[in-house]
Amino acid sequence: MTRGKFITLEGLDGAGKSTHLVWLVETLRARGKSVIQTREPGGTPLGEKLRALLLADPMHLETEALLMFAARREHLAQVIEPALARGDWVVCDRFTDASFAYQGGGRGLPAAKLEILESWVQGSLQPDMTLMFDVPVETAYGRVTGMGRELDRFEQEKADFFQRVRQAYLSRAAASGGRMRIIDASRPIDQIKKTLEEIIATI
Repeated sequence: MTRGKFITLEGLDGAGKSTHLVWLVETLRARGKSVIQTREPGGTPLGEKLRALLLADPMHLETEALLMFAARREHLAQVIEPALARGDWVVCDRFTDASFAYQGGGRGLPAAKLEILESWVQGSLQPDMTLMFDVPVETAYGRVTGMGRELDRFEQEKADFFQRVRQAYLSRAAASGGRMRIIDASRPIDQIKKTLEEIIATI
């Protein structure tokens, strides 16, 4: 059986990931693919419990990183790896690039520690393609605050935090060897979808 494809979506909150994730899943299914839609942190009953803690409860930076990777290990074991082995495609809202961007770039956890966790938790597994939705911090913040809901503890961070997160994403994309594709998400939605159609046609 042919292994499935693993596609992840990354970017700041407010960059448009959620909108385009739904469209991407529907488009792949319309093309006959069996697609699993999931998210991180989360994706499993245990992962969703850890997500609730991570988004609400203050904690030490290393505790935060360890919980993120604990949720990821469960997600890989219970959802992602079995789906790929079945030949299903997996489309995931965030994966390990987010840890390097948020816990690494944003909070300052040394990359060497994140690399150890990455190697331990996922071995050589990497997404086949990562779509990184990029917008200026001011644009992302305006979209998030305009949603009219209570912000989680990551969304409540200051602008300089998100500048560091964005820069970490861009740096990781530059070093990804083409795996991470940067999408200018400040454009109109129809233009973004056209770009996505061109990209997924190459997978």
